[in-house]
Amino acid sequence: MNTSALIRPAWTPATIALMVIGFMVFWPLGFAMLAYIIWGDRLEGFKRDVNRATDGIFAGCRRRSDKAARWGHGSARTGNVAFDDWREKELERLAEERRKLDEMLGEFDDYARELRRAKDQDEFDRFMANRNKPTSPTTTGPTTNNKPSGKSTPGLLDE
Repeated sequence: MNTSALIRPAWTPATIALMVIGFMVFWPLGFAMLAYIIWGDRLEGFKRDVNRATDGIFAGCRRRSDKAARWGHGSARTGNVAFDDWREKELERLAEERRKLDEMLGEFDDYARELRRAKDQDEFDRFMANRNKPTSPTTTGPTTNNKPSGKSTPGLLDE
């Protein structure tokens, strides 16, 4: 790293002035400059680590795309016409099998959804039947008991 640079991760008059101006203009800029002054010397190692990690991720993607091309998911031809024709027919047959399996999966999902709906409906009907069932026996006729119960109602005088 060039130590004669005007703005470097150190306590120089330029970096201090930029930090103060950053705090006056918009406080996150001041904090960003402070972080650069304190931890800026570690920035090279951080960039190197990030570059290595992203290279590893994209190398994995590149390997997967190469494997896909090898297995016929790309336009790679081998040069052997008979083999390429056979491979295309097999891939079409497998695609048709996958389509059939996807259709059967959809039909099974519909069937399972209908079974769940029927089970839920049965449970709901059972709940409603239990809920509407009377819990204590009631008399069906009107009662003609006009005797006072002996209890006084609040606000009325007892006689």
